[in-house]
Amino acid sequence: MRKVKRVKCGNITFGDGHIYVQSMLNVPAQDRERAVNQAKDLEKAGCEIIRAAVPRIEDAGLIADLKNAVNVPIVADIHFDHKIALTCIERGVDKVRINPGNIGGAENVKAVADACRKNGIPIRIGVNGGSLEKEILAKYGAPTAKALAESAQGHIKLLSQCDFDDIVVSLKSSDVRVTIEAYRLLAEQTSYPLHIGVTEAGTERMGIIKSSVGIGSLLCDGIGDTIRVSLTADPIKEVYAAKDILKACGMGGGAEIISCPTCGRTKIDLISLANKVEEMLRDVDKPIKVAVMGCAVNGPGEAREADIGIAGGNGEALLFKKGEILRKIPEEKILEELKKEIQLL
Repeated sequence: MRKVKRVKCGNITFGDGHIYVQSMLNVPAQDRERAVNQAKDLEKAGCEIIRAAVPRIEDAGLIADLKNAVNVPIVADIHFDHKIALTCIERGVDKVRINPGNIGGAENVKAVADACRKNGIPIRIGVNGGSLEKEILAKYGAPTAKALAESAQGHIKLLSQCDFDDIVVSLKSSDVRVTIEAYRLLAEQTSYPLHIGVTEAGTERMGIIKSSVGIGSLLCDGIGDTIRVSLTADPIKEVYAAKDILKACGMGGGAEIISCPTCGRTKIDLISLANKVEEMLRDVDKPIKVAVMGCAVNGPGEAREADIGIAGGNGEALLFKKGEILRKIPEEKILEELKKEIQLL
């Protein structure tokens, strides 16, 4: 297991063994009411860290509004102008995300680092394949994994020279293989907490696939302290996808659904049923496995490890618990009876 430096961020601590789910507001900072409402919705969906773009100094007022509205850490995403970072720090932000190379030189980096140190605020170094330094691109010829890792190390060194050590690092590419290799390299080189994800992953369907491969591979390697699934979609879907990836890697809480792919033996509308069960389980916090199977062949036998489940028949289903059959249920009462049994677990 990778040893991780503990870095406090608001009311959480990176490196404490928990993998924190985060997302980013997609409402303009000027529209404070909608931004606050979206933050509340994200928190309700299970988002544990919320990031907001703050493009202008006058937008920094959003930080205080968000802090008053939700109980999760707020991160200010800042580019080019270090004064925006300083203002967000004054407004009580919990973390600052910057690229130390694009906010105007060493003096400006030092000013931000000094303010963050004084207020106990960490800095996330955000390295992106699309914005690498010219000299690094010239050296490697492309935004390779080694190029990303070298850029990150350069930014870490810059902050270290400012006597600043409360650092979280991300180094993302839209290329899944490059992303995985880059994080593996950096994980060997440093003990700082890592924010992992595949940037510009795409629309909901392909974005979830690419993120699952990239984030899931790293999590199974023991790499990653906080994750964001970047989707061209509603940010709440990012949160749900992140939680599902954690579950798939055996690292998430809540209920997990097991369902078979259907075949010619299926005599029940399993696809619709499985979708309804999945939605029903979204707010179930119990660490349980629920099976939704299409027939007796794939029922209590193959899904015997499930805490509770059903195996479809012709207009009915077998309800089973840990492989043991409890009773038959009419098709129209499957959801109702399954819910009752889950509540008893």
